[in-house]
Amino acid sequence: MTTFEREITEPVDLCLPDGTLNQAAVGWSRVPLHRANLRGWGRTKRWEYWCVTTPTHLVALTVSDLDFLALNTVYLLEYAPGGLELERTAIIPAGRGVHLPDTVAGAPGSPDVVTGPARPTGGKVRVEIRDEPGGTRLRARCLTQERLPLEVDLLVARPPGHESLSVVVPWDSRRFQYTSKQTALPASGRVRIGSEFLEFDGDDTWAVLDHGRGRWPRTVDWNWGAASGRTDGHTVGLQFGGRWTLGSGSTENGLCVDGRLSKIGEELAWRWSPADPLAPWTIRTPLTGQVDLTFTPFHNRRARTEAGLIANRTDQCFGHYDGRVRTDDGKEIAVDRLLGWAEDVHMRW
Repeated sequence: MTTFEREITEPVDLCLPDGTLNQAAVGWSRVPLHRANLRGWGRTKRWEYWCVTTPTHLVALTVSDLDFLALNTVYLLEYAPGGLELERTAIIPAGRGVHLPDTVAGAPGSPDVVTGPARPTGGKVRVEIRDEPGGTRLRARCLTQERLPLEVDLLVARPPGHESLSVVVPWDSRRFQYTSKQTALPASGRVRIGSEFLEFDGDDTWAVLDHGRGRWPRTVDWNWGAASGRTDGHTVGLQFGGRWTLGSGSTENGLCVDGRLSKIGEELAWRWSPADPLAPWTIRTPLTGQVDLTFTPFHNRRARTEAGLIANRTDQCFGHYDGRVRTDDGKEIAVDRLLGWAEDVHMRW
């Protein structure tokens, strides 16, 4: 299936005054231009998800407001066999104290996001997303299950002219999602666990943002894949989605090569084994051949939740992409062990 989406080049409100989708907002842009002026309660979902990777570690921060509750999470993974895997999630009834802006948190001109106590105890989590002259500052604190303090302090740079993929996915006038996916952003900093430090510095430290604002159906399934790094003499960011966009007329698929976005207006063919998520995946564009990749996982972040209004099944696999992609100007790029993830999610919320 090929889509015919228009490129948006001027700022636009996501919603009309009555809270329904503004049809003028439907399309995609190379920089975030939408203001998510959402109205209504119960089906509105807002989140900021950042993942910063190095060749040996990754750390992910989530701040989400699902109307009836908020989830703030810190996740750390060390890839080595027997390496660290730490996760702490704070569940906040009614989302009290979690306020996400209408625009990308931590971007110039957008309000800062600060949630959780300054000195969290028990299962509480502190997350800060702030704009700084050098980029977006990410900070987080929590106590691990072993009662060790975990602290994150990272700076994500904003290279001049760097393009990303922002797109509106419309199911109907009352159910729609605005997402801004930003890949291949240089990052630096460190993470402290107790008295030990993990360095997130060097040429192979990359950040990816998933910014989401929308009004969702009760049940949804999706695939999401992303990766960042250097390959074949280029800096490459991969951004792929699947299933949840089918029939909407929009896709969230794109390539960021040396800071320039190639929007892919085609639904991808995802092939993987739900029974064995650590088996290789394939992700291809069946019509144009613009994407032909194999993803080989080395770790599955598996989550299963049944908690009242929420039921979640997530297999988020981390691994490497290999194969080839083609930019919209026809340049073929060999992808060799590009670090990233691919996930299979079922959500009832």
